[in-house]
Amino acid sequence: MKYGGFTLIETMVVIVLLAIGATLSTPVFTAWRVRDQVDARANAMLGTLAYARNEAIRRKARITVCRVDAARNCLAAAKACPSGLADWSCGWAVMFERGGAYVPLRVQPALDAIAVASGLTAITFTPPAGQTIGSLRNIEVAPRAASAAQRGARWRRCIRIAAGGRARISDGACAGAS
Repeated sequence: MKYGGFTLIETMVVIVLLAIGATLSTPVFTAWRVRDQVDARANAMLGTLAYARNEAIRRKARITVCRVDAARNCLAAAKACPSGLADWSCGWAVMFERGGAYVPLRVQPALDAIAVASGLTAITFTPPAGQTIGSLRNIEVAPRAASAAQRGARWRRCIRIAAGGRARISDGACAGAS
């Protein structure tokens, strides 16, 4: 009786081919993960802005979206995140002012791997139509430690907030980010 099977050489060739395939595909999966994180962070910010605008209309009160620290307190304009970064990567919250104190309605946690950059430290939506104070505002979302391949515009998302309070996402960097 003869038994069929694979020889040691055939098995080793298959293992080597699988190792080569895994090595070649790792950068693709890493790039996909980073791009997914950028998209998720941009969509989280867009959802937060839409929620804040709707709450300003519904509650007929000022609603503020601000960068927050670990204790869920709004960070001052010149203050960096606990990680030492001076952007929105430390997280943000939708705040409702009640009795002189801010009460968080919704909080987005920190994600240091993705830069969420803007000259703004807080955005306030006012009733009755959920408008923002001032003119067009931009928030740019991009990988923080971008490799040479991840520095192009296709790795960035720009969130534009109109004076009317509506926000939208566009691919690429914000031109003249404010």
